[in-house]
Amino acid sequence: MHKYIILSFLLFAALLSQAQKKVSISGTVTGINSGETLIGASVRVAGIKNSGTITNSYGFYSLSVVPGEYTFIFSYVGYEEVTKRIKVLRDTTLGVALAIKTNLSEVVVHASTQKDIVSSPQMGLIQMDMKQANMVPVIMGERDVLKTISLMPGVKSAGEGNAGFYVRGGASDQNLILLDGAPIYNAAHLFGFFSVFNSDAIKDVSLYKGGMPAQYGGRLSSVLDIKMNDGNNQKTTLEGGLGLIASRLKLEGPIVKNKGSFMLSGRRTYADLFLKLSSDTAVKKSSLYFYDLNVKANYKFNDKNGIYFSGYYGKDQMGVRDLFSLHWSNVAGTFRYNHIFNSRLFSNTYFIYNNYNYTVEQLKNGNEFNLTSKIEDLSFKQDLEYKLNSSHSFKLGASVIHHKIAPGDISSTDSSSFNDQHVQRRYGFETAAYLSDHWKATDRLNVLAGIRLSDMFIVGPGTFTKYNPDGSTISSKDYTSGQLVKSYLNLEPRLSASYRLNDFSSIKLSYNRNTQNIHLLSNSTSSSPNDLYVMSSENIQPEIADQISTGYFRKFKNGQFEFSAELYYKWLQNQIDYKDGAEFIANKEVESQLTYGDGRAYGLELFLKKKYGRLNGWIGYTLSRTERSFAAINHGKYYPARQDRTHDLSIVGIYKLNKRWSFSASFIYGTGNAVSYPTGKYSIGGNTTYSYSERNGYRLPATNRLDIGATLEGKKHKNYQTSWTFSIYNVYASHDPYIITFRDSKTKPNTTEAVETSLFPVPIPSITWNFKF
Repeated sequence: MHKYIILSFLLFAALLSQAQKKVSISGTVTGINSGETLIGASVRVAGIKNSGTITNSYGFYSLSVVPGEYTFIFSYVGYEEVTKRIKVLRDTTLGVALAIKTNLSEVVVHASTQKDIVSSPQMGLIQMDMKQANMVPVIMGERDVLKTISLMPGVKSAGEGNAGFYVRGGASDQNLILLDGAPIYNAAHLFGFFSVFNSDAIKDVSLYKGGMPAQYGGRLSSVLDIKMNDGNNQKTTLEGGLGLIASRLKLEGPIVKNKGSFMLSGRRTYADLFLKLSSDTAVKKSSLYFYDLNVKANYKFNDKNGIYFSGYYGKDQMGVRDLFSLHWSNVAGTFRYNHIFNSRLFSNTYFIYNNYNYTVEQLKNGNEFNLTSKIEDLSFKQDLEYKLNSSHSFKLGASVIHHKIAPGDISSTDSSSFNDQHVQRRYGFETAAYLSDHWKATDRLNVLAGIRLSDMFIVGPGTFTKYNPDGSTISSKDYTSGQLVKSYLNLEPRLSASYRLNDFSSIKLSYNRNTQNIHLLSNSTSSSPNDLYVMSSENIQPEIADQISTGYFRKFKNGQFEFSAELYYKWLQNQIDYKDGAEFIANKEVESQLTYGDGRAYGLELFLKKKYGRLNGWIGYTLSRTERSFAAINHGKYYPARQDRTHDLSIVGIYKLNKRWSFSASFIYGTGNAVSYPTGKYSIGGNTTYSYSERNGYRLPATNRLDIGATLEGKKHKNYQTSWTFSIYNVYASHDPYIITFRDSKTKPNTTEAVETSLFPVPIPSITWNFKF
């Protein structure tokens, strides 16, 4: 495999030496009012068909042309178009600032406009405009990008009270969530009622669910790449909002005008203040809140060098008086050095730190214990982009991540029924190198080809035990600090292609392989203190997914509407689950409780979107199947995974009535999750115990819900602006099931009854006042 990578890099070097005798024009496109870089802005040459490009994730563009005089057109959705007529006789740098349109009388929806839906070879890409996401009605009025993403085809919400999501049959931990390059392991606040992403601090959201580019890796199903605002380098502004359950505040401004800026954004709930109004002493002394803080700063030394720092901290606290306490936190920090070698070569160097930990405390006198778990990463990454000519654009790079995982420690008092115990800490290095080429083969054919080589090194110190499938021990060995225990080398090819049938439609095809070495062990549908993160080991092999997909893409009515239909099939290897009856809380031999198997997922995704006009929105529908097979479960037969839903429908509408009033609504319908129900029961000591037969052999009832919202813009003032956001969650009081439990009937002896619990069985109104100075 190393030979293939070396050969690829030698080929890349040879192509560099044979670059055509052309000159380049390059630069950065920004917003004139804020100085923010514009991701996906269009740059094209007037009069030359298929001559354009788009700015990359950092607002940088590069075009190769034969020396001469040209008219360049710069455009971005919601901004005034700029035309520049210049002579390009040698490599030239041209930065452009665009002004926001002031006469917008319509809402513009542009999920996916950064890459043209017809000509781009990229498949399975969702790009979300934050202005659009902020208009979709959500619970308690809290803007939530993850809830909006889950309204797209191929993406399924993990349900009410859960910020997790499933992509094309994958589990929630098989999504790589990046915040300015830093992985976020738990994206949930308050057990998933809210996500950790404060919309005020976010500039760009991209979700890759198929045809994953080679620069991404480490997860099987998707990459959610979120980038924070850089900050306004022109003037200082203050904005925020006051809601029923939470408030937020953002401050941004220049460090040095036109050279550097900062952004500071915070958010906090005050649900705990309502608890203090209770007459119940236990409730009054309970805690229930979360807060998070986003910070970003940057400084541009000159046209070719700049540094960026991003930071995030979020914490949740829940507890009931002196009974128990639960708290968890996320810390993430990214330092990025950006260097432009020349008009063709663009570089980013990253140093990244992230830490996720949770603690559960049992405070009841005589039975005190403390359960903690932690995962900590330190990363280095180098990315390069090289524009060879108008036909070839390369990306290449390498990364190394040091993982440290403490799956679970329990400490207790002498009088506690628990003994001090812990699951051993594990250490590892995850390395990768990649190379990709966006090749414009012809006017009709575009190809994105890439290869990624990943290697996982598990190292000591620690005791590592091999287990038989029945959980019995094969061998056990002690390793010293840094000693190699096991390594896994994997080659991950990626290939996507689009063929343009005409100016309005195309067909696409993609194949990609992904591997995953960090695994979440969970027995619940939402984030839980019982969840354990583990690394690949001698027993746990890297998870592997191979996915093929094909689709038809079309624009019509002058680009006002877009339609896509995508088919996919995914093979999953080395999937992990608990055995039936497994003991998993602080189990020193947790790997003995695991079983390994395969999976498959396949489906059809339909998407129709209206982009322009007073009424905008989309309709998304997914028909799919997701199954797993484990030798120790259901006698090795395939069974539905808990995220399997046959039908998933979402309808979103946004209507701009006039300059002040906007209305929105969203409707969802989905097949109920697969669940396991008891098939028998028996009594032991007067207590009823239930027995189960097959895994996930039953279904929860189907879910459906309608949410509506409205935004009223305040009258325009010279120094400030305000708006009011109103929403109603679950308008017609749908009783979507959160969980179904079984119990002995209190009125009918020897009878078992099912009890359905719904989190929000009534409409939930909300109102938020937003301001900006």
